Amino acid sequence: MTKIDLIKKIEEKRNSKVIAYLTSDRPGPLNARIAGDIIPIISQQLRKIGKVENIDLFLFSQGGDTMVPWRLVSMIREYCDKFSVLIPYKAHSSATMISLGADEIVMTDLSEISPIDPSTANVFNPADPQNPQNKIPISVEDVMAYFDLAKNKFGIKSDEDLTKIFNKFVESNPQIHPLSLGNINRTHNLIRILAKRLLKSQNSPMKDEVIEKIVDDLTEKLYSHQYYIGRKEAKNDLKIETVQFADKELSGLLSDLYEEYKKEMGLNINTWNPEAELGENAVQNRKDYKIAYIESKDLSNYFQLSIEYKKQQVNITQQTPQGPIQIPQEQVGFRIFGQGWK
Repeated sequence: MTKIDLIKKIEEKRNSKVIAYLTSDRPGPLNARIAGDIIPIISQQLRKIGKVENIDLFLFSQGGDTMVPWRLVSMIREYCDKFSVLIPYKAHSSATMISLGADEIVMTDLSEISPIDPSTANVFNPADPQNPQNKIPISVEDVMAYFDLAKNKFGIKSDEDLTKIFNKFVESNPQIHPLSLGNINRTHNLIRILAKRLLKSQNSPMKDEVIEKIVDDLTEKLYSHQYYIGRKEAKNDLKIETVQFADKELSGLLSDLYEEYKKEMGLNINTWNPEAELGENAVQNRKDYKIAYIESKDLSNYFQLSIEYKKQQVNITQQTPQGPIQIPQEQVGFRIFGQGWK
């Protein structure tokens, strides 16, 4: 079956309207993240659908902009009485936040969500020693864990000693600007506020103490952004009451739809090699990639990235007993010559 056939099948089974939103999990330039440019595109999808009882968002993403989930969820809710998220596989970070705002999170045995602690990168972050033009992202939870280690593991309690710990952290090499820590604290507080607001936006909001536990777990107590959470843990341990287990038929439909996008987008391919993309015995090649999709049975939009690959000669410096010499070497270079939603 085609993607559209499968979307129609899911709609028939669930008496809903389905919008699929996927971002590429491939490395390098083929990686795509949740971003604010989806808002007008999904708005167009919603206006085409109109006001209905149930809207399902078929969601696959490793995350992205943490400011998008609240805007997206609140917009979708204007067009339906019940909003559900269908997770075929990965719904990490800000995709997890989108899921928290749903009345129902439908998961298969493959589905996974993740912690929502972000990494921040701003002008005050330390420069990357390998590439001074880039800033090193700072994980909010790494900073929190550092001070937790000092206070709760080493028993450092006095203001004087904590000040020394703070100064040691700031004066590290590469140096961490105090304003970058302020940005981290602001982001940490914002994530908690947004997560609570999303959980409270559900048709049947959870009790405050349950919301507080879920937010604590997803922002502080899982200790790794790479800790992936399956449906049983999400429902039974994290107490996310909106998690529902997809039955066999629905699991099959979600899996089949994911596989169709996987083939078209190259999802779950963990390598990106310009030489392989160029092709054997080729000197120059141009390729188009679909790295994000927003699709319903009536409208289809995708973000296309166009890359040109070309063999080129570069000089590599090599040290010899007589001193450094330049060795010509053939490499595959690439340039992005087009990108945007279609």
